[in-house]
Amino acid sequence: MSTSIDVKALGKVAVLMGGESAERNISLMSGNGVLAALQSQGVDAHAFDPAQHELGELKKQGFSRCFIALHGRHGEDGTVQGALELLGIPYTGSGVMASSIAMDKVMTKRVWIAEGLPTPKYVRLAPEEQDAARVSAVPGSLGLPLIVKPPREGSSIGVTKVTTATEMAAAVTLSAKYDPDVLCEEFIDGEEVTCPVFGAGPTARALPVIRIAAPDGAYDYQNKYFTDVVQYHCPSGLPAAEEAEIQRVVVAAYRTLGCRGWGRADLMIRKSDRKPFLLEINTSPGMTSHSLVPMSAKAAGISYEQLCLQLIAGATLDSRA
Repeated sequence: MSTSIDVKALGKVAVLMGGESAERNISLMSGNGVLAALQSQGVDAHAFDPAQHELGELKKQGFSRCFIALHGRHGEDGTVQGALELLGIPYTGSGVMASSIAMDKVMTKRVWIAEGLPTPKYVRLAPEEQDAARVSAVPGSLGLPLIVKPPREGSSIGVTKVTTATEMAAAVTLSAKYDPDVLCEEFIDGEEVTCPVFGAGPTARALPVIRIAAPDGAYDYQNKYFTDVVQYHCPSGLPAAEEAEIQRVVVAAYRTLGCRGWGRADLMIRKSDRKPFLLEINTSPGMTSHSLVPMSAKAAGISYEQLCLQLIAGATLDSRA
């Protein structure tokens, strides 16, 4: 990643943060980190919360580009990207289509499966399919334990690891509070890893893999953001061939969805045969003090400030990508 960036040429930058999704608090943490980093590099950067201001104000206030530090719905699902396209204001990260698909874990899985990429088996329960008979039949299809989660939320919100069939109903009810559809997914027993990607198309490249070690596998919302009990290993300590295969799969997954700018894929490595399975891809990854993209970038010799600067310098529109 080049560091020769004309900061003045970036113009007035809005850091979009907050918003109205279930991940609002995490977005504010990310956005404030990005804002401070950009300002420290001499960028004319300002906070902008779409929950408090109409997006049309961006044009009126003379912003020339946006760093999207929004997470969840109306932040990384293609909606704010579409609005910025109409306003003609370049933004960081993936465009409308890739953002929209990646936000929906079921649609993402359909694309990956069509392309022959490895992802856990799943059952989608639409609102009309969440009766007791269908819910109780899921463990027979996927085995136990299994994972139940909302397909269009992030940060482990509304996620349950189901270990007995009697837990299914409560898990589906919890997930349905966050999304009408419910995603039930085969549980892959093994190690969790994550890997960021930068660039677009043939130039997309993976950064170092991070291996995540959570107590009793509890890599949940609380442990992700508010405790220090989770251990992150970067360098991952994985065999070189294994790390290279994870990076290959992640770049393929990113390119298949048409992502650009940056993203971060989460995977499980199955203990029995060390095969990686794709769980999801984040097109607006966290940038908090606990976040993983900055950690991986640091291992690659890229500081948090450089990372933010590179991302805003690469802001673009679908029509220019």
